[in-house]
Formats: sequence, C-alpha cells, structure tokens
Amino acid sequence: MMAVRYFALVMGITFLLVGLMAFVPGLNQTHTDHPELAVEGPGTGYLLGLFHVNILHNLVHLAFGLWGVIAYRSFDHSRLYARVVAVSYALLAVMGLVPGLNTLFGMVPIHGHDVWLHALIAAAAAYFGFGPVRTVPSTRAAPGHIA
Repeated sequence: MMAVRYFALVMGITFLLVGLMAFVPGLNQTHTDHPELAVEGPGTGYLLGLFHVNILHNLVHLAFGLWGVIAYRSFDHSRLYARVVAVSYALLAVMGLVPGLNTLFGMVPIHGHDVWLHALIAAAAAYFGFGPVRTVPSTRAAPGHIA
C-alpha cells in the first residue's frame, strides 16, 4: 500500500522538477519559431534537447506534480492519482502519434520523444493504479488475545 503512495510522491516531485526545469536556460533549448503551435512564451523549446515543451505543457507538468505530492497523503488519493495519470498519459501517447492531434490543436506539443515517455509513464502508473493491492499482515495481536 505504501508503494502506491510513494509512486504518487515520486511522480509528483518529478513532474514539479520537469515543469520547473523548462524555465531554466541551458536545460531548455529555447525556440520560438514553431509554426504548429499557437501558444508560445517562456519555456517554449526542447527540454534537455529532446522533449518539445511550451508554457501550457509546463503548467500541466506542474499541476500533475502538485497533485501527486498532495495525493501522497492517503492510499485512496494516491491510487486515484495513479489511475488518472495512467489513462491520461496513455491517451496522450496515442494522440502524439496522430497528425493534427499531436499538438493538441496547436496548444501543447506531445509528439516526438514525448510519445515514448508518455507511454512509459502510463505503463508505470497503470501498474500502481490498477495492479493488485497487497496488504501486509499485522504483527500486533488482536484485542483480548493473549500471545
């Protein structure tokens, strides 16, 4: 049960870091000449030279990051977070392969290297969100039971 909570925490922190990294010169190779994007601004470019991002993409990362850190507080919220991440990122991976949808109608770039990364995130989240829950038997004696 703790694994699901730690998944939410680790993914939350990772999403927050990725969202912030996109605004750091040097980590984001800034480009502002993307004719396929209607939304540009600070943070538009290629994060680590691989992942096409823009301001809206970065805000989505920050939102998923904040949600993951908050969801860490309980198992149920962490499991819901993992499920939503699994479904959302699987959908984004498929959409990233379809011309016209691979920029979410010019708003958010989700093509190129983002496709395999979104698929990997979806698979990991599906494991924690939809996988079996193993409970650890308690080592404490039941009330009224003499050990």
